[in-house]
Amino acid sequence: MAEADPLRKVALTRHYAAQYRAGQLKVRPDAPPPEPIRMPGRPPQLQLVHPRDVPRRGLGNAEGRAAFIHAIAHIELNAIDLAWDAVYRFRGLPASFHADWVGVADDESRHFLLLHGRLQAHGHDYGDFAAHNGLWEMCEKTAHDGLSRMALVPRVLEARGLDVTPGMITKLRSANDHATADVLEIILREEVAHVAAGTRWYCERAGVEPRARFIALLKEYANGFLYGPFNLEARLLAGFEQDELADLIEQAGRCGPHRGRVESQSTADTGETRDGAWK
Repeated sequence: MAEADPLRKVALTRHYAAQYRAGQLKVRPDAPPPEPIRMPGRPPQLQLVHPRDVPRRGLGNAEGRAAFIHAIAHIELNAIDLAWDAVYRFRGLPASFHADWVGVADDESRHFLLLHGRLQAHGHDYGDFAAHNGLWEMCEKTAHDGLSRMALVPRVLEARGLDVTPGMITKLRSANDHATADVLEIILREEVAHVAAGTRWYCERAGVEPRARFIALLKEYANGFLYGPFNLEARLLAGFEQDELADLIEQAGRCGPHRGRVESQSTADTGETRDGAWK
């Protein structure tokens, strides 16, 4: 996680994930307690700003699409660190927990490479645009509790990506950037499994009332609301229940179109996005 070069971070992730799958990398029973969470490595040229200060990005021109691709690549890079932090930080869990999040880290590293290729095709590299730190800030807030992490990162921030990505794909295809749209199709399909892993590990640890606990965690960390509209099909595949989604839709309707957001709004329907922590 401390590696600042994103391509080397990806290479290390893929190397250690392969070692884990081969049975050559195991959690030591005598491992020392996890260290306090810290900011992961980032290239020195990357400028981190508040989400509301990330400029709007129109998808109708090459520069706007490059900035958009950079924003998604940044989220994928954060997701690599988030997955490894879950493997490292939360102890005493079944081996299948570690297998899930090592696999997620490996997937996210591949997603970053796909997006990095599209960014270079647009004449840019990672670090050329400002980015926000919202995903990692939620990682820091939930470092003390694996249950909160599973609820609020995969089931809130990552699930938001399921909601907004179809609109992004439509706009990219309208702009004839089919190669980037194809990459987002891959990411959308694979992110369903990542959110499902979060749902599975959240529900297994939440106790007898996981929905009530989820609402309580939303109130504690995210003003009690999720921002709609929701990709119902993808969320159902990712482990959300019909009744739970109905409750979330009702709550989102009560909070109105501009209140209760847990991340910055995507305005994919206008061809622009203000990049929030929606991974």
